[in-house]
Amino acid sequence: MTLDFDVCRRAAEARDSRFDGWFFTAVKTTGIYCRPSCPARTPKRENVVFYPSAAAAQAAGFRACMRCRPDAVPGSPEWDLRADLVGRAMRLIADGVVDREGVSGLARRLGYSERHLHRRLVDTLGAGPLQLARARRAQTARVLLETTDLPITDVAFAAGFSSVRQFGETIRDVFALAPRELRRRRPRAPGSPRSARTGATLSLRLPYRAPLDAAGLMAFLGARAVPGVEERLNGSYRRSLRLPHGAGTVELSPAGGHVQAALRLDDLRDLAAAVERCRRLLDLDSDPQAVVDALGGDALLGGLVREAPGRRVPGHVDGAELGLRAVLGQQVSVAGAATVAGRLAAELGEPLEAPLGGVARLFPSTAAIASADPEALPMPRSRARALAGLAAVIEAGELELDPGADRADTERRLLALPGIGPWTAAYVAMRALRDPDAFLPTDLGVRHALERLGRDGSPRAASAAAEAWRPYRAYATQHLWAQLA
Repeated sequence: MTLDFDVCRRAAEARDSRFDGWFFTAVKTTGIYCRPSCPARTPKRENVVFYPSAAAAQAAGFRACMRCRPDAVPGSPEWDLRADLVGRAMRLIADGVVDREGVSGLARRLGYSERHLHRRLVDTLGAGPLQLARARRAQTARVLLETTDLPITDVAFAAGFSSVRQFGETIRDVFALAPRELRRRRPRAPGSPRSARTGATLSLRLPYRAPLDAAGLMAFLGARAVPGVEERLNGSYRRSLRLPHGAGTVELSPAGGHVQAALRLDDLRDLAAAVERCRRLLDLDSDPQAVVDALGGDALLGGLVREAPGRRVPGHVDGAELGLRAVLGQQVSVAGAATVAGRLAAELGEPLEAPLGGVARLFPSTAAIASADPEALPMPRSRARALAGLAAVIEAGELELDPGADRADTERRLLALPGIGPWTAAYVAMRALRDPDAFLPTDLGVRHALERLGRDGSPRAASAAAEAWRPYRAYATQHLWAQLA
């Protein structure tokens, strides 16, 4: 990625927080890298170099600023916008695929050689997959050291490190402090949550780019909450999590400038994946100003966008679950789909060892649904067959519904399955694949919203109108749906 020095310099001089996460500022004389909005005195022009990723700055020998915490910024919104190899790879690295499956596993998922993948990432971000994953682990470790009382050994493995020695070396390289020194420097707020070795609730802050329409997010998720699996309570949202090493629960509560996430995990190694999936669920890496710039001047949607500039596109914590629920939602109301999903979860979902309020079980696995008798499922037979068919191909590994999937190929594969049409494929692309340009021209809500605005709501007319909303048609859809609410 080629960064424009003058543009980056102006953003850093203005301490513009909108650029946090887009690039990083490194100072040659101090050996420190910062976020663009760092409050420190602006260094001389000749002493500054800009990097497209924290990993690139670390690879060049710079350490993280302890004042502005450059690792504690929202991720770059570019990775949702990009459907190419680099965008797909970054979404999978953020989910911890390199930690769990290695670079070979990442390359296999993407369908490219390790060498080609490494070259593309270095050309774009100045760092290879191992360095990018290392930077992510370091950030997770710092958060745990500063916000929890987990033992150092637990922090190491929860952050994704394979050994305590590797963990210690990385923390010293990135922060110029030993793990225990980094912990001692943390602020000690009275009454702050403390986390024990096992069975503890980990309370973490999830940053975002303001503004955030938190009420709209909670309303959207609450309206679709599956009984027993999800719950909306007093402005917060709870749900169960199916994670790589076990189960968990999370309670997400919007607060001033961040979202508070209270996590309980069967296995601490799932922490980074759980955090990343919660960020995707709430679309916290979005750049709301870019959406307003693109849609705010539109003759049809401009007023709606300017009134709610922080509206997000809710994602999901589990692509397979979202795909199955999309099939359940075909040609039924939102409430009806949630009711049917609740019945399915009660019959086939695994109970949690430690329920959280009304959240008592996991959504059924693809294996459970694929092996169930379609005739016995609580829904019309045609839909049950479509549900079982989708579950079977996901369980067999023939279809991936995660942010690292090739969006065009996934849509083609979905449409080839019996009982799955364009609406379902587009809904999966919007929420599971995180495509900001996904659009549902046949959606009844889109039709009613356009008609309320005095426009033709037919699929053909909706598609034509939506051409002006690229590359943010998913955000336009959310504004249309919100108008009906």
